[in-house]
Amino acid sequence: MSSPRATSRVETRTDAPRQPAKRPAFAKSSPAKSSPAKPAESVAHDQPLSGEARRVAAEIERALAKGEKDAISLDAIQALMAAACKHYSARIEAGEEVLPLRARTTVTPTEVMTTASGLLRAVNLAVFELGMWQSWTGR
Repeated sequence: MSSPRATSRVETRTDAPRQPAKRPAFAKSSPAKSSPAKPAESVAHDQPLSGEARRVAAEIERALAKGEKDAISLDAIQALMAAACKHYSARIEAGEEVLPLRARTTVTPTEVMTTASGLLRAVNLAVFELGMWQSWTGR
């Protein structure tokens, strides 16, 4: 809610005090912990598929740099996206505190929002439902 008017309108709809939203675990700052990306990176190098995944990602990046937007099929993009979503979700459910992208990524905010919007449409979810889920789970 960006405007005071919208905020006051929402707050007057309920008699119960509002609970502050939980912050995602990866958003908490703690001097004892290292950055979220470091544990995942060190673990990823030991996994058999990690090298292959990085190689494929690099080839896709090279093709895009050359302007080859159809270098891989839609079916392949969907398979990669589904596998990445499932794997990332499994790590989060297992209690890992990692972000899906590195802090200094080459992915633009527009690319992230385009992808997030497409993912939501693909499974018939609205942004409102995402917001509700985030407030319930703190993720």
